[in-house]
Amino acid sequence: MQSWVNKLWYQGHPLRFVLWPLALLFSAITGFRRLLFRLGLKKAIKLPVPVIIVGNITVGGSGKTPTVIYLIELLRKHGLKPGVISRGYGVEIDGVRAVLPEDSADTVGDEPSMIVKRTQVPMVVGAKRVDAANKLLAEFDVDIIISDDGLQHYQLARDIELVILDGERRFGNGMLLPAGPLREGAWRLQSVDHIIVNGGRALQGEVQMTLHPSAWLPVSSQYDAGGSPTTDSPLVAMAGIGNPQRFFDTLTAQGYQLEQTQVFDDHSTYSESVLNELARGRILAMTEKDAVKCRDFAKDNWWYLAVDAKLSASFDQQLLAKIDRLVADK
Repeated sequence: MQSWVNKLWYQGHPLRFVLWPLALLFSAITGFRRLLFRLGLKKAIKLPVPVIIVGNITVGGSGKTPTVIYLIELLRKHGLKPGVISRGYGVEIDGVRAVLPEDSADTVGDEPSMIVKRTQVPMVVGAKRVDAANKLLAEFDVDIIISDDGLQHYQLARDIELVILDGERRFGNGMLLPAGPLREGAWRLQSVDHIIVNGGRALQGEVQMTLHPSAWLPVSSQYDAGGSPTTDSPLVAMAGIGNPQRFFDTLTAQGYQLEQTQVFDDHSTYSESVLNELARGRILAMTEKDAVKCRDFAKDNWWYLAVDAKLSASFDQQLLAKIDRLVADK
């Protein structure tokens, strides 16, 4: 499925023109919804603390989760107490619920599970982001909220909008869903606070973000971190993320030999039997996002590569200065 979508959205497949009428319908529906908020017929809910949206205008992974983790650490260093809200993609959640470190990815979503396991941040997931934010404020000591995704969720008023853009794929064929990968047109970028480009090269006015490998860690917590992968041993690499090739390229750039690569759909659910057959006793390398879904049945030769986002000092300074002004105004 993912390879077919890539051909359609990023490789100029002619089927995009067949789907163009549906893209026009999608544009009309989403445009009408934005108009309702602009006219005040639908109300955006303002919260008593600053809200930062980390989103994108394209479908698929662009690097939002590493950016959220970066922001959590940056805000904490600045003396703030961040909390996070998220949709919890791919799971059925009755209302909203807090995410605990012991929660599995199949109950709260892979990205929320990864964020909380990495940072221990207070986090609430649910389809209604305003309800999630209210629960976060009621049950946890937070003074600023990061919304993981939700750029198009206009019911939640926001103070800062950060858009993450895949620097290699950018806007694909430039068409709206389903003919292309865009949730909103590129015009939307004119109103956001920062455009953060993950990979590729940032253009003028954009902020460059890079992902740096930090450590190999065992997928299962039952095993220690001894005997981690080396460049002398071939790897079987798998990825079920928005742009899996980026993970494979990261490994080869670090000097690792990839004996085999396997792409899964983004947010895939994994089974022990399938991954055992894939690995066949060899070293299996995966992303941190994939690892949170495999911990319960992982073998001692399964490893994930943790990565950290890096942004410029000037971006940090501009963002923190704006947050300080928002906090003072609240």
